[in-house]
Amino acid sequence: MVGTLGSARTGKIDATSSAPFGWAPLVVLFIVGLVDRVEANLLSGVLPHIIAEWRISDVAAGAIPTAAAIAGAIVAIPAGYLADRYSRTRIIAIVVFIWAIATAGSGLATGFAMFFGMRVLLAAAENIDNPASGSLLADWYPPVSRAKAYGLVRVTTYLGGVGTLIGGVLAHQLGWRQAFLIMVVPGVLTALLVWFLREPRRGELDRIVAGAPVPGPQAAVHAEPVPEAAPDTVPVHDKVPFRTQFGQILRIPTLIFVCVGLGLLTLGLAGVFYWLTTLMVRSFGVTTDVAGSLSGLITIAGTLSGTLVGAWLGRRWHGARKGGRLLAGGGGITIGSLILAVALSMDSLPALAALTLLASASMSIAIPNMTACLADVVPASARGLGFAVLQLLMAGFGAFGSLIVGIVSQYSGSLVTGMYALIPVMVVGGLLTLGARASFERDARKVLDAARAS
Repeated sequence: MVGTLGSARTGKIDATSSAPFGWAPLVVLFIVGLVDRVEANLLSGVLPHIIAEWRISDVAAGAIPTAAAIAGAIVAIPAGYLADRYSRTRIIAIVVFIWAIATAGSGLATGFAMFFGMRVLLAAAENIDNPASGSLLADWYPPVSRAKAYGLVRVTTYLGGVGTLIGGVLAHQLGWRQAFLIMVVPGVLTALLVWFLREPRRGELDRIVAGAPVPGPQAAVHAEPVPEAAPDTVPVHDKVPFRTQFGQILRIPTLIFVCVGLGLLTLGLAGVFYWLTTLMVRSFGVTTDVAGSLSGLITIAGTLSGTLVGAWLGRRWHGARKGGRLLAGGGGITIGSLILAVALSMDSLPALAALTLLASASMSIAIPNMTACLADVVPASARGLGFAVLQLLMAGFGAFGSLIVGIVSQYSGSLVTGMYALIPVMVVGGLLTLGARASFERDARKVLDAARAS
């Protein structure tokens, strides 16, 4: 079994297949992302208990994800360097195991300083695997199915509601420490599962797709069998120098627009949804298990439904409209941000929940579309770095969302006011992703032209 997950299903790469290596790699990376987000968002569900136990202020509570996100931003570019030069499956397996250690440390923390340090360590480890995961997906799945592949994996980024729900329920029933300790087990098991994934050849699928003729109804184009002993065709010493590679990445307009737009969206989501459980407890007098469960369900249902709609729209609009996937994603972000502004003005819990659910679904339309577009415009040799830039900006912007809400809340006396401060930022993020439509087709064509010539 070792090394067989992710191999070509028939021993050959079928250029006409939407999943020439099967769907097992996608399932494994989905599990990785889900375990990651569940653990990271336990904090939101148990936050009222931690504030009560250590008697920390809203500013201190908001600083936890800020420091964690800064740590993630610091490691993003080095993570991209590693992903473009070393085994991506091994990188992911190792960092997932580190998650498990940091999660155990969170549950065993004897004071706020130790707990704070464990959350920072966890965030740094979590952000190392993202460039490797993004690069792997493009080598397992061709452009025709990338929206689906990236959508299902990246949807986990926004499924924090699962962790919020679990955290709120376990904290209420067993205590907040047990919520973290229980998550150690799935972390270790996931690390073992990733270890069985086979590393695909870097960029080979792009070359096959770029050189294959348009298939007819009965056509099937195959590549030669992939040698199991040679997962990567480009030796480390033949890679483009890092500084040159980084400069090339920054000259891709679509990448810059998408990364900045998603970074601003993350800033808003990180602040609003981090505090959502606490808002329900303070404003509507519900218990943490009820608030955690409700906010978690809102995020889960909204994210899943929006991702399904986004995948459908992306498939219909890609190639049929200029920058069709960007139109779907950017429009969803912009409209969803405005709906969220209305939701926060509601004075009843059912109205708040319903509109927040609708806003979450609308913004989630971007999930299967934005990252697929990013993979299309970055060459295979630099995709790890491309996704590292995305991770850097998302982590960097997201670092300040919860802190901004906490500071405005403390000095204005209103948690809702703190959340409103982030709505305009999210709208701007949506408009920027819409702006990427102007350059997408040109940037995507350059990648395929380069693959065809290699």
